[in-house]
Amino acid sequence: MKRIIEIMTSRWGAPSVMLLGAIFAALVFVGPLGGKATETAPGVGLPDDNEVVMVDEALKDLPGSDSTAAIIVFRSESAFTDEQKTFLQGSFDPISQMPTGGVNERFTKFSNAILNGTAFVPPATISEDATTALVTIPMDKSDEVELTTTRVKDIREIAKANLPTGIEAYVTGPEGFTADISNVFAGADFKLLATTALVVVALLLVTYRSPILWLIPLLVVGIADGMAGGLVRNLANQIGLQLDGSITGILSVLVFGAGTDYALLLISRYREELLLNADRRKAMVKALREAGPAILASGITVILALLTLTFAVLEGNRALGFACAVGVGLAMVSALTVLPAALVAFGRWIFWPLTPKFGGTNKSDNGLWAKLGRGVSKRPAVIAIVGFVLLAAMASGATGMKIGLASTERFLVKPEAVAGQEYLADAFAAGASTPTIVIANNDFADKVQTAAAEVAGVSTASIEVNNGIVSKNDSITKINVVLDDTSGSEAAFATVERLRTALHAIEGADAKVGGLDAQQLDVKNAYAQDQRTVIPLILILVFIVLIALLRSIVAPVLLLLTVVASFFASMGAGWLIFVNVLGFPALDLSVFLYSFLFLVALGVDYNIFLVTRAQEESAKLGLKQGMIKALSSTGGVITSAGILLAAVFAVLGVLPLIALTQIGIIVCIGVLLDTLLVRTVIVPALAFIAGEKFWWPKKPKQN
Repeated sequence: MKRIIEIMTSRWGAPSVMLLGAIFAALVFVGPLGGKATETAPGVGLPDDNEVVMVDEALKDLPGSDSTAAIIVFRSESAFTDEQKTFLQGSFDPISQMPTGGVNERFTKFSNAILNGTAFVPPATISEDATTALVTIPMDKSDEVELTTTRVKDIREIAKANLPTGIEAYVTGPEGFTADISNVFAGADFKLLATTALVVVALLLVTYRSPILWLIPLLVVGIADGMAGGLVRNLANQIGLQLDGSITGILSVLVFGAGTDYALLLISRYREELLLNADRRKAMVKALREAGPAILASGITVILALLTLTFAVLEGNRALGFACAVGVGLAMVSALTVLPAALVAFGRWIFWPLTPKFGGTNKSDNGLWAKLGRGVSKRPAVIAIVGFVLLAAMASGATGMKIGLASTERFLVKPEAVAGQEYLADAFAAGASTPTIVIANNDFADKVQTAAAEVAGVSTASIEVNNGIVSKNDSITKINVVLDDTSGSEAAFATVERLRTALHAIEGADAKVGGLDAQQLDVKNAYAQDQRTVIPLILILVFIVLIALLRSIVAPVLLLLTVVASFFASMGAGWLIFVNVLGFPALDLSVFLYSFLFLVALGVDYNIFLVTRAQEESAKLGLKQGMIKALSSTGGVITSAGILLAAVFAVLGVLPLIALTQIGIIVCIGVLLDTLLVRTVIVPALAFIAGEKFWWPKKPKQN
């Protein structure tokens, strides 16, 4: 290994490594290894044997299965006047036996342009309090998001043209939601990347206090991020995984955060070795040999933790795990190959004005972190108890935590489709615009319809009829069930469960319940199952990696304990912020799992950085002095890396989904706790309490 590092950092080896990196980057950016960038909204990804998925598949064989709808909501603060009602519903023509005029004529023309002259838009349905009207526009279903966005834009222009005074129009329904989700993600990748880069630049300038040095890690990590995006899209297409805007956003944040952390650790050790070696290449060889294993172990730990998501039920979780594992792998490889090659290629002057000189003094030996280590060593038990009490107090903030956002609560800025849905829910049965869909064998359709209508929480149940034709084929019939409660609410989920219990009990009906609420319920249950599967796997893998790296049992147990305690503390603190400051009603379903994954995996990074150095120094100085030396040497870089990683995750708040904001805030809090309290105070205190048993069964030999 030493010989390989010497070749990589040699006079000709370093430029060669940089050239190979540039060639690989070109193959990704403009060559066959990259994939085309897309702006896709988050999907669902339930497995094929899920009841909702089976309903959707069965509906493809029914008449009208290739159709969808946009829903227009007209609203007034007071009851509609007669003139406004005529505008909405038109006038009845006794000759044609059809209404004429009104908004239905506008939308019929539009719908005919899509359905080749076969559509008729019925007059508006007005609510009992006469403040809200509903118009349903039939449309051809399309998988092209751009086409949907264009059609919804046209509908909104038609709906809002020449409105009577006092009436407002909102476009919602399946088409409205699809368009709005697409719109809120439009340009999000660029916005996130630009904000992340600015944050990294600012923090690198503060860390290095050099006008030059920050450019090298920024370019290396930035190129790694771009390569990760292109390579992941290509690989995902080949294995049939779909990446959405939230996944690519988290990927960028993770690559920038992890890659910059690895760069900070390597550069810190390189600067330290430059004080001891006149030859910068020998200094880099020593730095890579000492810091490389920690970076490698850290990267592998994060990658393995991410890959546990491949055991998840939801495709979105599997896609996130795959994408981020590839991204962290590229960041790690870049930090261990291209970065050291670039650093030695330019010489010591890149550190100007704080250029490390051969024979200079390492100020960290008597700096803040050395003093902190000596202070903690005097009363480790008291400090450890106070630290855990503080974490427990923060974790108690999670009392009463709620999980699960309704479909109308998931955006930081409320889109028009959400506003329309809320007005619709206030005036009509809450589930009118998103009916629950039931399919049943034809001979049992009437029985299933009757049973569905009798379920508590169901407003109406009716066999669907389109243009006078019952929606059925040779085997199944489609039944629309409107729920009383708001779509995506716990009450609606409870109704779906009661509906399934009642209909599944009808022998021979083979009834299945689908639709949006059933889908959201199944996604919620799938997340719960994924948590039960993935979280134990993460803990087991991290524990195994720590044992393999440290060849100890006591240290890994204590380190894992601190990571888990830090996670629960950050969840509690995050929940207090969400409720009391930001006014979020609940956590998104994905937040608990993703926050645990990132905090445990990334928190172990800092454990590895500190404890591997402590083990190295303990072999020469004993555990107490070895831990103090490790803390003095790594305390500054761990703190810098933690602050940078916390800031980078906080940048997720620029994306439009509350889920990403919540993940960003929780991980930000957790990383700061790891770097400022757990890794620099609690872990050293636990090590001082355990003494040499901290390394049991291995005991570092002292010279």
